Amino acid sequence: MLQHHDVILSDGQRLHVASSGKVGRPLLMFAHGFPECWAAWQTQLAAFGQDHFCLAPDLRGYNLSGKPEGIAAYRVQPLMDDFLGLMRHFGYEQCALVAHDWGGAVAWSLAAREPRSLSKLVIINSPHPIPFARALAHNPKQQAASQYMLRFREADAAEFLLQDDCARLLALFRHPITGKSALDEAEIALYKQAWNRPGAMDAMLNYYRASPLVPPTAEQAGAAGLKLDPEDFLVPMPTLVIWGEQDQALLPVLLEGLGAVVPDLHIHRVPGASHWVVHEEPEAVEPAIRSFLAAT
Repeated sequence: MLQHHDVILSDGQRLHVASSGKVGRPLLMFAHGFPECWAAWQTQLAAFGQDHFCLAPDLRGYNLSGKPEGIAAYRVQPLMDDFLGLMRHFGYEQCALVAHDWGGAVAWSLAAREPRSLSKLVIINSPHPIPFARALAHNPKQQAASQYMLRFREADAAEFLLQDDCARLLALFRHPITGKSALDEAEIALYKQAWNRPGAMDAMLNYYRASPLVPPTAEQAGAAGLKLDPEDFLVPMPTLVIWGEQDQALLPVLLEGLGAVVPDLHIHRVPGASHWVVHEEPEAVEPAIRSFLAAT
């Protein structure tokens, strides 16, 4: 399945997007997380482009998309507006959305705030704000697992991560048990190029700086100081959550109580996979998504 690449303007924001399939078919959009880009979804673009029109953008700040200055540009509202702008550019008012990590964080908010824009939602290893805030405030294991978020908010974090030919970034992709990288050599080369684009790494890290969902410290309450109303985060559409259970940053505890805010919830656990389940076990991910999309 051939991929096409476009750069569009959405409310003045430049967004690079890869696509497959034909316009007019049901829209299936894919949203990557940190520190990836559109290329995280190459396997899925090929598979689902056979019967959908698929979009996989570089989120703002990443790779070939625009990199607006200032932390405020990376708060959830402008990120949601990018998703909606992409859909409308191609003539759609609604899509099914598959989202991982930071892409999932935006997707959860979009599902709650603009529910008419999504027919179905697929989340891959990305916590809903309510259980995430709860775990960051009260669960010592998740607090420990999320300490990296505080480091990523620091002013020198981009330089730190790009040191030694991106060794720390590449280490993120190693499976915690096998030690095997989730990326092949071609993907590593593509990602290194994306990470080293001028201003990209600092822009990517602004997602962490803009978020209030961080572990508490002696100086700042972080998530423990938030008062989130679950009613504001209800997700009404059918939702599939795919979770690699060996994720060392986002622990399975984040699935507990999820049904209270996602009434039409389906959970597909992948016991041997890590945060990078999309790369590690595509043969588990694709059928799960396809079956979910086909269900009435």
